[in-house]
Order: sequence, then structure tokens, then C-alpha cells
Amino acid sequence: MAEITLPNNWIPRDYQMPLWSYLENGGKRAVAIWHRRAGKDLTAINYVVTSMIERPGLYWHLLPTYNQGRKIVWDGMDRTGRPFLDAFPNELIKGNPNNTDMKLETVNGSMYQVVGTDWVDRLVGANPVGCVFSEYSLQDPRAWDLIRPILLENKGWAMFVYTPRGKNHGYNLFKTAQQNSKSWFSQVLTINDTGIITPEEIHDERMSGMSDELIQQEFYCSFEAGIPGAYFSVQVLQAKREGRFCGVPVHVDVPVDTYWDLGMDDSMSIWFAQDIGKEIHMIDYMEGAGEGLPYYAKELAKKPYLYGRHYAPHDIKVRELGSGKSRRDTAKRLGIDFRVAKKVNYKEEAIEMARNIFPLCWFDSTRCARGIDALENYKKEYDDKKKVFMSNPVHDWAAHGADAFMTMAATHEFKNYRTGNILYHPGHRRQIKIADSIAGY
Repeated sequence: MAEITLPNNWIPRDYQMPLWSYLENGGKRAVAIWHRRAGKDLTAINYVVTSMIERPGLYWHLLPTYNQGRKIVWDGMDRTGRPFLDAFPNELIKGNPNNTDMKLETVNGSMYQVVGTDWVDRLVGANPVGCVFSEYSLQDPRAWDLIRPILLENKGWAMFVYTPRGKNHGYNLFKTAQQNSKSWFSQVLTINDTGIITPEEIHDERMSGMSDELIQQEFYCSFEAGIPGAYFSVQVLQAKREGRFCGVPVHVDVPVDTYWDLGMDDSMSIWFAQDIGKEIHMIDYMEGAGEGLPYYAKELAKKPYLYGRHYAPHDIKVRELGSGKSRRDTAKRLGIDFRVAKKVNYKEEAIEMARNIFPLCWFDSTRCARGIDALENYKKEYDDKKKVFMSNPVHDWAAHGADAFMTMAATHEFKNYRTGNILYHPGHRRQIKIADSIAGY
């Protein structure tokens, strides 16, 4: 075989070298927050190629969705029109790349595959030794939770390359990397650091309709800009300012109501809430995928809650073709007597209901962490060509928790419950005992 030089017809730029050198010298965890068009995925794929030759194994390039993986990486090109996959010299590729599954094999037995984290549970069972999490701030954070034990066991590496999307899980990972500098690499590069995008180009983007918020996020890597197009950005910010993401105690003698978003192979999401005075205490959140109603009935039974009412969307009444029975019938046999949520004809109406009820909600920041993340990341579709947000939401991992919260907003009615010797009533905005119980928890 002729001599092959790697990387293949590509040389890291000066600002890309710290990341490259860290990984090349054995680093295992890296967070690179680089501005748009800084060459994140091209750097990553070139490092993957060299790794595949040095250590045979499975390598994943993960994007938020399967379609994004195809568009951004598998069919992606650099600014000169050169395909990203040209990083693989033809001499190293075994057979023909599998275009359907977006994977290719090298002559030494390594496998490279582009993967979407929108079907995160399908990642279980594989054994990757190197992973690129591209656009991590938009991904389902469970993907890293599922993969990290595997990489720890096989001493594999993980590279996270993304721009900020507010102070979500991407921000948390960056802070983790900063605080663990001995075992993590972290870097933020704005256009002021790289110089590859001029102020004139930024001006052109602004004149073409790109918002200042998006410009700060995409080109100046600002975590303060919030998540553009997020439906509940104002409500989440208000809750943070008022300290309503906190430790919320569970009142053992107050019934817990549950609010569901039902899926088939998709995610199933459940919010657990207690009415305390004129407040709604979101005390717990549960989510899963690929499981039937018997699984969730068992999981609910494991929790130490006195259940009140269970609410599900109207499609709980739909009868299945095979059995002729609805999931509501199935659930009732399992001990979950669902009430059917009010049918809302337009998603905008459901979102507005959720916004209106948000100020009454207190969220347990530990037990509801996944649900809070979903509410914060629930956002509108963005049209890249027209540079505008569309009217419909993105149907990604965050949509399930948001939909379950909208079930709560569409059905919630305050109820009078007695806790100890105090009666909590809708007419009492806040009893001092409740305020103390939260503040001192």
C-alpha cells in the first residue's frame, strides 16, 4: 500500500491546535465551544480518521437528529465545496460506504457512523471507543449519560463541539469541564479569537434579518443570550429570579396528581404535582421510552406518593386496531384511572395556557431536573433559508416534557387539601408555613 498521510489534505488552523494537541496527547474529554463556521465538525471528523487507524473500533459522530447528521456531516461540505467524507482516503475505506445507515468501514476493521440522538435509547448496547457530540447543546442530554459509562470502561474519548443555547445542559457541561481542568479540556472561541469572520459579514447577517440574540449566541458564544425561539424563555427566567427552581418538599398527606404525554415507541413523560394553597408544586418528573403502560404502573407504585388524579391527552381514548381496547381501558386494569384532558385544537393555545400557569409553579430542581431542561429547551423550528422562526415547535426530546406540562395547564383545577392542622385554600395566596417550608428546605 502506498504511504498515506493523515489528516488527509487538511491542516488544523492555529486556533484549532490546542484541541487537536490535547486529544493527540491522550486527552479523553474535551469541550470546544466554537463560533459558527469555525470548523468544528471538520476538525472532529479529521481527528476521528486518525483515531480509527491508531485504535480499531467503533466511532460515532452524534448530531441532535438523524436528518441533521445527514445534512451537516454525511453530506456536509467545507466552504470550498470539499465533502467532509474526503477526510477518509479512498485507500483506507473497505467496500462502499453504507449511505442508508451513514456508516463506513476502514481496512483495519474500524467503523465510523453518523448517529442521531433523537432515538437515544437505540444507542444502548453498542461499544464506541470515540464519540463526537456535535451541537451538543441541542442534543438530548441522556445520550451522554448512556454513553459515558462505556467510554469510561473502554478508556475511550469524547469530544463536544457546539455553540451555546442558553444556560442549559451545554452550559452545565462547560462549567464541569472548567472545574475539572485536570481531566477535561475546555475552550471558547468567538469571532474575535479566530478572525475568520469580519465585522462586515456580521453586519450583513444582521441586515438579512438575523437577530442580535442569535448573533451573540452563534458568533460570540454567549450563554446569556437565551435560547432563540424558546417558548418559555420569559417564564423560565422569571422562575429562576424568584427562586422557584429549588428544593420542594413533598407533603405526605396531600394527594399527588400526575399529568402525562403519551407515546408509543416515542418518549412517555409524566409530571407529578401537588396543590399547596394557590401554588402548584411540581415535585417529580419521570420519562422513558420503548415501554408499555404496565411498566409505568409499576414505576408509579414504587414512589411513596398518595395519588389523586391522573390526566392524559385525549388520544388515551383511541382504540387499538388489534384489541379494540383503548389505552385508557388498559391503564384502568392496571390501577390508573385516567381523566381525559381538555382537547386543545391549536398548539399555540396549549402553549399560552402553559405560560399563564407557569408563575404558579414551584419545581423541585433535583427530581424535576430533566423536565425543567425540557421546558427550557422547547422551541420553534427555525428556517435557515428565510432566517425566521416558524410557527410550529421542534419535535425533539424536549417536546415530550413540554407536552406533559401542557396537559397539566389544560386540565388543572385547584383543590382544597388539609395538611396537618392547616387548610390550604385557593383564596389564600400563600400561607406563611408554606413559604417557610420551601425557604428552609
